[in-house]
Amino acid sequence: MTVRTALAKVFLQEEINFLLTNRIPRRLANRIVAWFSRIENPRLARASIALWRLFADLDLSESATQQFNSVHECFTRQLKPGSRTIDPDPAIIASPCDAIVGACGAIEHDRLIQAKGFPYRLAELLLDPRLAEFYLDGHYATLRLTSGMYHRFHAPYDCGVERVVHISGDTWNVNPIALKRIEKLFCNNERAVIPLTLPQSGVVITLVPVAAILVAGIRLNFLDVAFSRANREPSQFPCSATFHKGQEMGWFEHGSTILVFAPKGVRLCDSVRPGALIRMGSPLMRLC
Repeated sequence: MTVRTALAKVFLQEEINFLLTNRIPRRLANRIVAWFSRIENPRLARASIALWRLFADLDLSESATQQFNSVHECFTRQLKPGSRTIDPDPAIIASPCDAIVGACGAIEHDRLIQAKGFPYRLAELLLDPRLAEFYLDGHYATLRLTSGMYHRFHAPYDCGVERVVHISGDTWNVNPIALKRIEKLFCNNERAVIPLTLPQSGVVITLVPVAAILVAGIRLNFLDVAFSRANREPSQFPCSATFHKGQEMGWFEHGSTILVFAPKGVRLCDSVRPGALIRMGSPLMRLC
């Protein structure tokens, strides 16, 4: 048994994993990791990345660079041009990110599944009854980015964005262990609500990037603003941004989750099922 296998076996035991990632002072952990990850020291970065690889499937072969001045640079790395193929089919809504598919499928009126036995409701997540009503009986997909994955996310279709709502909250880990234990986890975590209007059809798809423990940052290319976690009420940010399918929209500063919501008339692609690995640009949903 390799050192990595032995460490991973211990770390992945449910009780230990849950304790290490969810029974610690999360805000303090976020601040410490955010500070540490931005220290610009190539030697420290190399040593930290080597340690990181003991616990995660960190593949840098597609990274645009192999040299990092800080761990943060590695977290938020860009890919070599051509590393991802964006599905050109005008009926296809592409995955906005590399991810493991979690709970997905039809929305039962306004009820979704976080994990088996743990439902939540659209309005609890979006905090916007009018937007939630738009997705009644629609479809959704939960896309989980692990810590070793490419952390940037992209437009799933040619679209426009007129507003973003930031909702402050906690930073629970969003891994499967936590999802099976923390009720309405996504509704409690920090998140951004980003409605995307598809001008060719008038369909509105909503992306909800959800922050998680360790750094917890959500960054958007088209908003020159840093989200504040001090605001207890949702903060609205009007904007006027347009994107081509596959164009970068923002990034996470660690692994996390993106929830994708579509109204009736849009269906999940057959290959999208829980546990499947999906890459940015691959088919996620289909316009009917």
